Amino acid sequence: MLNRKNVYIIAELSANHEQNYDLAARTIEAMKKAGADAVKLQTYTPDSLTLDCDKPWFQTRKSSLWAGQKMYDLYKKGMTPYEWHPKLQQVAKDFGLDFFSSPFDLEAVDFLESLDVPAYKIASPEITDIPLIKKCADTGKPVIISTGAATEEDIELAVKTCREAGNNQIALLKCTSAYPTPYNEVNLKLIPKLKDRFGTVVGLSDHTLGIEIPIASVVLGARIIEKHFILSRNSNGLDKEFSLEPQEFKAMVNAVRHIEEAMGDGSFKLTPKMENALKIRRSLFAVKDIKKGEKFTSDNIKSIRPGLGMHPKYYYDILGKTAKQDLEKGTPLSWDLIDKIDD
Repeated sequence: MLNRKNVYIIAELSANHEQNYDLAARTIEAMKKAGADAVKLQTYTPDSLTLDCDKPWFQTRKSSLWAGQKMYDLYKKGMTPYEWHPKLQQVAKDFGLDFFSSPFDLEAVDFLESLDVPAYKIASPEITDIPLIKKCADTGKPVIISTGAATEEDIELAVKTCREAGNNQIALLKCTSAYPTPYNEVNLKLIPKLKDRFGTVVGLSDHTLGIEIPIASVVLGARIIEKHFILSRNSNGLDKEFSLEPQEFKAMVNAVRHIEEAMGDGSFKLTPKMENALKIRRSLFAVKDIKKGEKFTSDNIKSIRPGLGMHPKYYYDILGKTAKQDLEKGTPLSWDLIDKIDD
């Protein structure tokens, strides 16, 4: 998963199922058609995240998309029922998609282990939940960690926790925990720095409105892209404001595949098509009829296309030398056509 050749593209179902199982299943089918490699769920209950309490600090933030609600009520709307997980896992399997999730408490990890998911995703706010990260790392499976609300010290501790558990299958996703994310807060330049600083696979968990940012991240070294997916933003999906519809997701996938193919290996080696282009480069030609013994001058030889004659770098070496034989206009020059002149 983490060492694959192509960028690994995760479609996030999140809370866009609207508590409708059939909608969730149809969304997974659409994810496959749009080119995703995996579907990711979120495994929690309201009680695993917060308290059913009316105190003001248990309210959603006033600046959020979901302002004006108790966090408990919001999570109740957004949760993916546990009984759906094995059924959705089978749907994903039938379509050839990897299926895994973000657990939000230790019991969720046990539940996901019973399904033998291939990896674990740590959501940005959970990066400080060291017991949760340790339990995921202890499974020996890849641990993908979003860094949306993390300091450098938070990331360092999370990575250290995995490695101390003997698990080096770690990926760090550059993320901004703003929904949707303004472009000026994305900070893509952190992606290569994460790789250099922590020595992990790196990627992007993106909450911007479009597809440009995930595409650009590939150039900076992203090997994993996670993006929220929805059948239609005209629906009531809780994350619809920063989710991609199927045609948009497909356009993103296609662009990513083109970019990663275009990245190449960074070598100076010429491709076959580039080698063919050598034929249309400039070279030295006789541009007038030249008699045997006549001197080469700037008037009778030039650097022109195609590349059948001598390299243009020899132009000044040839001037003043004489023709070894009669040359017709249009003859490509070579050393065997040139006499040395007397010193």
